[in-house]
Order: sequence, then structure tokens, then C-alpha cells
Amino acid sequence: MPPVDEASIDVAARIFRAMGDPARLRTLAMLAQGEACVSEIAAATSEELSTISQRLRVLRSENLLARRRRGKHILYSLADQHVASLIFNALAHSTENMPVKRKAQK
Repeated sequence: MPPVDEASIDVAARIFRAMGDPARLRTLAMLAQGEACVSEIAAATSEELSTISQRLRVLRSENLLARRRRGKHILYSLADQHVASLIFNALAHSTENMPVKRKAQK
């Protein structure tokens, strides 16, 4: 792997912070299945439109999402294959046989 500059490290850290919230990661995983509008995401998650819109704003600010207009609706999708790979790899890694954390001893 070639050396990585500090600016790239900062951007990657912001991406991981944006993806680190369970609700945002759930939204990204849903959009990995195909594009959707705010109302479709809200219906699937039983959350308010404003909550979904706020979540999408955070994800878009880190260039994790793309959007396009279809009539009166804005459809959201993953920005590119890199984002899909990040989500797939994180979720695949989370299901591997990870060692069980030991409880802290008193």
C-alpha cells in the first residue's frame, strides 16, 4: 500500500464516523439493495421523514450517497462501488467468529 497523506486519513475518519451510527449504517445497508426516496426509507424503518432526511444529509455530506430526481421525488443510492464494498466488508466482518470479550474483572 502506498503512503497515505494526512488529508486522506482525515477524510476516511469522517467517513467511518458517518457510517459508525447504527441507524445510518442500517440506511446505507438498505440503499445497498437499491435506490429509495425518503418516504420509502421512512416507511421501511417506521421513522419520521425529518429523521430520515437528517440522516441522509449526514451521509451525503461525506459523499457516501448520490441522489437523482424522479418527478417530485429525490431518489437516494450509494455513491459508488467503494461505499458498497465498505458496507459489505464491515457487515461480513461483523458476522465472522470473533473472540468473545471477557468481562472486566473486579
